[in-house]
Amino acid sequence: MADHHYHHKNHDQNGLKQTEVVVVMVPLPAQGHLNQLLQLSRLISSYDIPVHYVCTSTHIRQAKLRVHGWNPLDIPNIHFHELSTPAFISPPPNPDASIQFPSHLQPLFEALTQLRQPTAAIFRALSSTAKRVIIIHDSMMSSVVQDVTCIPNAESYMFHSVSAFATFFYLWEILGKPFPLDAKIVEDLPSLEGCFTPEFIELIDTQTNYLNFSSGYLFNTCKAIEGVFLDFLAREEITAKSVKQWAIGPFNPVEVSDETQRHKCLEWLDKQAPNSVIFVSFGTSTSLRDEQIKELALGLERSEQKFIWVLRDADKGDVFVGETRRAQLPKGFEERVEGKGMVVRDWAPQLQILGHKSTGGFMSHCGWNSCMESISMGVPIAAWPVHSDQPRNTMLITKLLKVGLVVKDWARRDELVSSSMVETAMKSLMVSKEGDDLRKRVVEMSGAVKRSVQEGGVSRMELDSFVAHITR
Repeated sequence: MADHHYHHKNHDQNGLKQTEVVVVMVPLPAQGHLNQLLQLSRLISSYDIPVHYVCTSTHIRQAKLRVHGWNPLDIPNIHFHELSTPAFISPPPNPDASIQFPSHLQPLFEALTQLRQPTAAIFRALSSTAKRVIIIHDSMMSSVVQDVTCIPNAESYMFHSVSAFATFFYLWEILGKPFPLDAKIVEDLPSLEGCFTPEFIELIDTQTNYLNFSSGYLFNTCKAIEGVFLDFLAREEITAKSVKQWAIGPFNPVEVSDETQRHKCLEWLDKQAPNSVIFVSFGTSTSLRDEQIKELALGLERSEQKFIWVLRDADKGDVFVGETRRAQLPKGFEERVEGKGMVVRDWAPQLQILGHKSTGGFMSHCGWNSCMESISMGVPIAAWPVHSDQPRNTMLITKLLKVGLVVKDWARRDELVSSSMVETAMKSLMVSKEGDDLRKRVVEMSGAVKRSVQEGGVSRMELDSFVAHITR
C-alpha cells in the first residue's frame, strides 16, 4: 500500500486489541457517499481498528473499482460485507428534467429500507465478539441503522457527506434561525429551490426523524477551511451539548502516488506545461442536456486553453447494467481540439488529475468530494452548480474562501450557459490576474490542509481524538 500520511500505531499483537472495538461503515449507495466512507475506512484502519464496510454487493464493487490513490484490497483490516442488492428499477438519467437532481436514483433510495434487517444482523453478530461496536453511517442511512439502539454495546456516529457550511445553514433554517448571522452571508445564500426533487426532500425528512440516537457527528472537512462554520455547528442552539463533533477531513489522500496502471490522460498531462490544463468534470450525479454539451464544447474550443473533459452521464442506480447515453459532440470537435484537449468518456482518476502539476484549474459542479479534493491539491475552481448542496458549496468556494469563480449563477439555473460564458470563465481562471490570485490563495490553503493532516496538525488531532473516544 502507498505509504499514506497517517502513521500506524503499534499495538502488542496479543489478539486482545482485535476484538476490543470494531467500526462499521454504512454508506448511502451513491458514488460521492460510497467514496467518502471508504476513504474514512482507510484512515481508521490505520489505527489497527478493524473496519467493516457494509453495503449492497453491486455498490461495494463500484466503490472498490473507482477508489483512487490506494488499493482497498491491500488493507487486511477492511472487511467488506456484501448485502444482496434489493430489486429496484435502474432507469437512465433524464438530462432534460426541470430539476437536475438525479431523480432516476429515487427507486434505489426507496429500496434501501430493505437493508435494515440484514444490516442489524451484522451489528448483532459483531456485538457478540467485540467489546464495542461503533457504527458510522451516512446521514441519509439513519433509518437503516435505527436498530443500533437495541444493542447495548453499540454507539452510532452520523457522517455528514456535505460541507459544514451547507450542513449548518440547513439546520439553522429548519431550527428557525436561532441566532443572527452576518447579513451579507444570509442575503447571498442561494435558495434551496431547485436543489432537490420533492420525493427526495421527503426522504431527507424521514431521515431527520432518526437523529436522536447519534453520539456524534463526523465531517469530511477541516478547521483550516471551515473553522467558522464548524464553530457555528457546535453552538448548543444547533447541536445538543451531549453530541460531539469531529472535523477529520480531507478523507482523500493529500499526496498522490503514481499508480502502476496509469490512465492515458495522465500521460498526456505529463507533456503539458505546469498549471496549463483545466480539468472539466461534473461528478457522478449530473447529466448535461445535448445543447448544453454543445455550448460547453464550443466554449472550451474557443478559449484556446488546454483541457481534459470527462464527458459522462450521471451514474445509474446500478452502474453495471444497461446502456449509457454517448453524448454527441459538435461535428469535427475532437479532431479540431486534438493535442489541445482530451475528452474522456470512462471513469477518470480525478485525484491524480487534480494532483498533477500541469493541472491549473477545475471546472466543477462543486460536489463536496470534488471541492475537498481540489482544495487539497491546490487547484482553483470554476463553479457550475447543478443541484443538492452544490449552489451553497459554490458560495463557500467563491465568495467566502475566494478560491474559485462562478460560471453559472444559481439564480439563473434554468438558462443555458453559452459558449461565450464558458470561454470567459476558462480565460479568467487560466490566463488572467484574477485566476492567478485564486490559484495563489488555493495553493496556500492546500498547504494549510496538508499540514492539518500531518502529525500534530488539527485534522490529525481531531482524528486521534475520535479514535481515542471510540476506544476509551
